[in-house]
Amino acid sequence: MMEPEAIRALLQAGLRDAEVEVAGDGRHFQARIVSPDFDGLPLLRRHRLVYDLLQSHIDSDVLHAISMRTLTPAQAAAEQD
Repeated sequence: MMEPEAIRALLQAGLRDAEVEVAGDGRHFQARIVSPDFDGLPLLRRHRLVYDLLQSHIDSDVLHAISMRTLTPAQAAAEQD
């Protein structure tokens, strides 16, 4: 079983200047991830970046599922307006 804080720490370590919010029940999680690493990338490539950071936990079935919103800082700022 994985804690949301552990996922947040992995994503923050792997993505530049990442702002990460994670919620979940130990196996299924939802994440909102904001990072300049997503600038210029299509949605599928953004998700691939995140999955690559979590792959070993997915492969071991410690992390069963994660749904995510991946935003650039500009997109996140526009949501605040």
